[in-house]
Amino acid sequence: MPGGRLTQQERRQIALGLADGLAYAEIARRLDRPTSTITREVMRNGGPTSYRADLAHRATEKRAHRRSPASSRGPASARAPQDPHGRDAEAVAEYEETLTTVLMTSGLTKMAARVLTCLFTTDAGSLTASELARRCEVSPASVSKAIAFLEGQSLVRRERDEHRRDRYTVDDELFYQATIASARANDRLVEAARQGVAVLGTGTPAAARLENIARFLDFISESITRAADQAREVLHTSSGTPGAPDTPGAGSGGTARPDPEHG
Repeated sequence: MPGGRLTQQERRQIALGLADGLAYAEIARRLDRPTSTITREVMRNGGPTSYRADLAHRATEKRAHRRSPASSRGPASARAPQDPHGRDAEAVAEYEETLTTVLMTSGLTKMAARVLTCLFTTDAGSLTASELARRCEVSPASVSKAIAFLEGQSLVRRERDEHRRDRYTVDDELFYQATIASARANDRLVEAARQGVAVLGTGTPAAARLENIARFLDFISESITRAADQAREVLHTSSGTPGAPDTPGAGSGGTARPDPEHG
């Protein structure tokens, strides 16, 4: 599979594919590129409805130009501070782009995804607004707007440090809380659907439809809550092996999974 940067012609093919309503996987197949490459390219350049090949190409050239003066002064190891964990700076930057793209495909705005990526990948565990602005290369106002959204979704928490500065963090427990909040949102839909059953009349086609929706969402909500409670300890466990199945109850006998029927 070919590597290297996308060419301007490939970007034009991507734009044509998007205009024709092709999926990222199909565009990738036609260009003989990984689907992740196409997804990242589109999402970092306006998304599927706003992607413009020439603008995307110029933006890439501008980013490369910003990096070139530093590159001309010597290798990255000589320019950048030594990473205490021995990480490859370019590999980290590439991963951060990939994670940002994945978060965007889940529904986050580009700025919110970038902020969340910074918080996920910092060893410090938290960052100030000014630190986020520097890392994202945007204004503090842009960071503030993204933070407000993420706080509203229970994905980021604000705390004060000893210097009375606001710091933003994504701690282990926040993922549990966000999952429970999602389940509670389903509960509200269940309640609304069942109100509709009473209004529209039990036994009517419309009421039956709403009752089925309520039953489905009720089952999903209960399953999510049960699974989150069972898996909560995983968020506080240090995994010895990357990718190891550290689910609660996992051992020589297999992985414990919630039974939707018997709990």
